[in-house]
Amino acid sequence: MPSGAIQDCIDLIMKVATQGDRQEVLEHFKSYFCSATGAAHSRSSSASWAETDLWTYARVAATNAPLFIEAFYDACQSFPGDDADRFAPDAGMINTILAKHNIGFEIRPPRLEPRENAAVSVVPVAEVPPTLAERAVDILQASLSRSEELLSERRGREAVQEGLWLLETVATAFRGLDTGVDKVDGKYFNEIVKELRRAKVGTTLDRVLDWMTMLHGYLSSPSGGGVRHGLDLDKGVPISDNEARLFCNLIRSYLSFLLIEHEHLARRR
Repeated sequence: MPSGAIQDCIDLIMKVATQGDRQEVLEHFKSYFCSATGAAHSRSSSASWAETDLWTYARVAATNAPLFIEAFYDACQSFPGDDADRFAPDAGMINTILAKHNIGFEIRPPRLEPRENAAVSVVPVAEVPPTLAERAVDILQASLSRSEELLSERRGREAVQEGLWLLETVATAFRGLDTGVDKVDGKYFNEIVKELRRAKVGTTLDRVLDWMTMLHGYLSSPSGGGVRHGLDLDKGVPISDNEARLFCNLIRSYLSFLLIEHEHLARRR
């Protein structure tokens, strides 16, 4: 989802927050975005931090527009509770924002449905947190643009290859960070992922890294996607355009999640 749409939704939440305890209202909405991203909700230390954390989880959820919209709508629906005097945005207000920013969905209670004649775009990647070096930001954004360009040219294998390179590049950004158990010392993708998983056993990050590793392995294998080590001409099956778009969107979702996790770990320094 475009940043302007996220801003409009957050602005509505801030208006809702004037109706009672500000932090309690922010925590209410934050909990729904946490659920959408697969993260456990924990109370922020202050109203100011609650707003910051709300933004963080909203941006992550926004990498998947349907999840973001459903989380925001459900939070709005449940907010008034038994108090009929409390206001929360309804489906019409949310649909106005979606139409304003050309987002290809609309709420038709109780369902979220594709908007007629709306094009389905690739999953956007959240902005890189400022904790990554500016040079790295330029490299990542250039690579993302190149991947989109390759998809539009129906060069799926090359687009996926660009995505895998991005995953490996972002993984190296964790090197030297304190996980709360130890510092990440690995030099390469698989080493870094193993260290992060050991430090975060049973967490959402552990699960995401597991899925990411399986995808990375499948796409690298000659008998799988054949993207990194060549395609087995006897057993391998070339990636179709539809599969390439799926893989690129999965990779982009993982990238967004990893960037937010990197920001959280970097705060400990």
